[in-house]
Amino acid sequence: MTHRAGPTGPLRQRSALGGPERQGAGAGRSVAAMDIGIVGAGNIGGNLTRAFTALGHTVRVANSRGPETLSGLANETGASAVPATEAARGAELVVVTVPIKSVPDLPADLLDALPDGTVVVDTGNYYPRERDGRIEDLENGTPETVWTAGHLDSRGRLNWVKAFNGIQAEHLLTAGRPAGDLERRALPIAGDDERAKEVVSDLVDQLGFDAVDAGTLAESWRQQPGTPVYGAETGVEGVTEALAAASPERPAEFRG
Repeated sequence: MTHRAGPTGPLRQRSALGGPERQGAGAGRSVAAMDIGIVGAGNIGGNLTRAFTALGHTVRVANSRGPETLSGLANETGASAVPATEAARGAELVVVTVPIKSVPDLPADLLDALPDGTVVVDTGNYYPRERDGRIEDLENGTPETVWTAGHLDSRGRLNWVKAFNGIQAEHLLTAGRPAGDLERRALPIAGDDERAKEVVSDLVDQLGFDAVDAGTLAESWRQQPGTPVYGAETGVEGVTEALAAASPERPAEFRG
């Protein structure tokens, strides 16, 4: 179930996709298997590949160095290692999980094969001092996923959701708990399309976490680095309170 971080109450969960069903490890219920493309095979991308294939999803994964460098991950998980331009081909959902600084270097046609309305998950975080260098638009307040979507989806055809950006990569594999477990953690998701957020909340649930609706992409600054929810290991109530306490002013340590 997706929970709203506001006064409107929980958002009822819907089955958004058809196809074969697998048993969700975190939720303990049947879920639809999906064809997922993952662009980026770092800590988050690699562990999402491991987690999604373990749940029975079909995964194609790509990085900037070529599929031959992903043979180990492919052999381990059963995922297909492909060139970046093929990761999105035929996918029902795509995850973009690359350093912010690398977004402009991705192939211009990376997402062109996707039908209008396809869900694209962005896990990106802006780290100007440690990795990305100064990016003026982000310094001036453009939310990170809005910026990424502007580079990769200039016509606004796709449904973007910011998710998985504030959790330690290893926790994707180790911290999930069954629905109803008192220690079950929650993760924020933000996006403009309600159906897209339900699709992503299904995946969050399968991984063993609750999803909290953090609002629109314009409000996704609430879960960026330096906010109270970033890295928080808490449940629905704690995540909801942390999102409400966020400030749009980027903390000094996360400015270039």
